[in-house]
Amino acid sequence: MSGIKPIYRVPLMAEINEIPWNGYNVVSTFSGGGGSCLGYRMAGFHVLWANEFVEEARKTYRANHPGTILDSHDIRTVTANDILSAIGMKVGEIDLFDGSPPCCAFSTAGKREKGWGKERAYSDDKVQRIEDLFEEYIRILRELQPKTFVAENVSGMVKGTALGYFKQYIREMKECGYRVKAQLLNSKWLGVPQARERIIFIGVRNDLEKDPVFPKPFPYFYTLHDAFKDLPEEREEKDRLIEEYARYRSGTVLRKLPKNPKRPIKGSSVMNGSYFNLSRESFYAPCSTICQMNGQKGAAGNCHPVEDRKFTISELKRITSLPDDFILTGEYSKQWERAGRMVPPVMMMNIAKTIQKEVLDKCKTT
Repeated sequence: MSGIKPIYRVPLMAEINEIPWNGYNVVSTFSGGGGSCLGYRMAGFHVLWANEFVEEARKTYRANHPGTILDSHDIRTVTANDILSAIGMKVGEIDLFDGSPPCCAFSTAGKREKGWGKERAYSDDKVQRIEDLFEEYIRILRELQPKTFVAENVSGMVKGTALGYFKQYIREMKECGYRVKAQLLNSKWLGVPQARERIIFIGVRNDLEKDPVFPKPFPYFYTLHDAFKDLPEEREEKDRLIEEYARYRSGTVLRKLPKNPKRPIKGSSVMNGSYFNLSRESFYAPCSTICQMNGQKGAAGNCHPVEDRKFTISELKRITSLPDDFILTGEYSKQWERAGRMVPPVMMMNIAKTIQKEVLDKCKTT
């Protein structure tokens, strides 16, 4: 690892609100608690309109993005005319169209093919089919004809049987009138102290005559030690989490794992292959992927390097590149879920800055 590594620091919400507008706008779908939208704001974009179906996610979104129109309808009922009427724009005028369709149907950590085509519970007891929501994103893309787009999904989309869906989506996006590329990016190489792989689709409308461009990986990564610098002690919260986790079998397994390993170590290393989702993290490395379900009581998940507990919410914000003063609503498990479902904002900021510099700005000068 080479290169000068700046101190890890995510700007506070007040600082983000003061970032000057870069002249470009964003419309977002499947917006969750607003991680991607926050990344666009960090890059200087204005997020005009967003859609989110889950109420608890909307609570978090509203608390942090008061200047954005937040639509709560099922995406299957939303049309381009609905969006354009709300923001006072015409077809083709939106600079960037964003979307992170729910992805558990393609996740390598889930049931994958066994659940395809079936309705399933998705956060806050919402029940719906998951894997076809990407088609809704493509439908709206076709209707809106934005200059560029960014879509995100799990790495499992390019593995096994799901690869067929991936190829289909690429083809359909191109048929909408776009040059399209997809790349597997890891947030740890884009300024986030979390190893989180995601497939990122970037499209540029054909008439702009520019190819999609992805950010170059940084020559360094941030560790948990970097991320937790100057965090408040929060001893009472930490003790509560230690006491709570000790009541569960996962806590018993965690206590068998060596403290502060050189790299994250799995519970499966001491449990004959089981407890693979339990991870003792390391101060010497980025955190493993934060799974949205791991904040539930007793669930195996990401745990502290030297204490027998899960992370505090303040620690979780640092890991996921959320500002210290970002508001996560609901109880502990819901706050963890919101952060775990988000595209890390700093990752999206770097993707957005690249699109601005290499595509949108160049279209102004040609």
